Amino acid sequence: MVEPVRDQEGAIAVEAEQDRELEQAEIRQARVEAQGHGQRVDKWLVELAPEFSRNHLQGLIERGCVRVNGVAMTTPARKLQAGQQVEVELQPTEESRAFRAEPLPLDIVYEDEALLVLNKAAGMVVHPAAGNWSGTVLNGLLAHHPSAATLPRAGIVHRLDKDTSGLMVVGKTLEAVTALSRMIAAREVHREYLALTHGRVPVELVIDAPLRRDPASRVKMAVIASGKPSRTDVFALGEALIDERVYSAVHCVLHSGRTHQIRVHLASRGYPLVSDSLYGAALALGLERQALHAARLSFAHPIDGRPLSFDAPMPQDLAQAWARAGFPLPPIGGLLD
Repeated sequence: MVEPVRDQEGAIAVEAEQDRELEQAEIRQARVEAQGHGQRVDKWLVELAPEFSRNHLQGLIERGCVRVNGVAMTTPARKLQAGQQVEVELQPTEESRAFRAEPLPLDIVYEDEALLVLNKAAGMVVHPAAGNWSGTVLNGLLAHHPSAATLPRAGIVHRLDKDTSGLMVVGKTLEAVTALSRMIAAREVHREYLALTHGRVPVELVIDAPLRRDPASRVKMAVIASGKPSRTDVFALGEALIDERVYSAVHCVLHSGRTHQIRVHLASRGYPLVSDSLYGAALALGLERQALHAARLSFAHPIDGRPLSFDAPMPQDLAQAWARAGFPLPPIGGLLD
């Protein structure tokens, strides 16, 4: 299905996109030989179109893209008979169509010829991946400036989790992308976060614990001795007791930028983020996603060396949860200098 482009010529844009996708589809035909008699149609199609996965071919069948003797066959398990004529419309996979421009509402807080800084909304994926092949920050960047198509990952040099909101920097030229990547590796890009946790967090807490992929779950990270060095400094901003549960408001400073770093570090010490179900926390304070916001980003401009610093106010859902816990709303960015 083609998602509508939300502009005054939306209908025309959708039709044009549909036409482009149809142009990409190949029509392939073949007659069922004796050795194919009695085979499931999805299994037979794997031999006709081996460049596609069986799962993708099953999806084409279910969408009516396969016709047997001119009649659409929509059940992958249906058996074929020798002599039947099969025609399949081989539409591209979602993955193959992932890296395309999509006009999206990116909240850009700063931009020049070399880079841009955006305030990512919670729920928005940064880079296309399984289950999220469209509607990502990368798709929006490709639409925002054409030169993004010539850059690695459209200029994305670091990421935020899907349900984490806040600031991230993107390079717009190869020179800027290279410089920013080196600065991040050298820990010269300063990143600070606001979060709500379960439990009573100490006034100051340094978590220096190596992280790597959890061997028991591919979607999780874990503190493991053989992991990459990772450090998070945590500063408690306040605590609240609600229905016999203790919550803390915290300010986190990253010294490294591993996947899920703040979430895993705090959970490993018994302070999981509010509503972070992946790491064992129940939904709370009205939040439907982990209570984490990238509130401040500062670094030297990769081309001219100017000091740059940006603050992003807490989004409404996190601000409401913050208020429900009785914490005074912090200033823009939420961080005290």
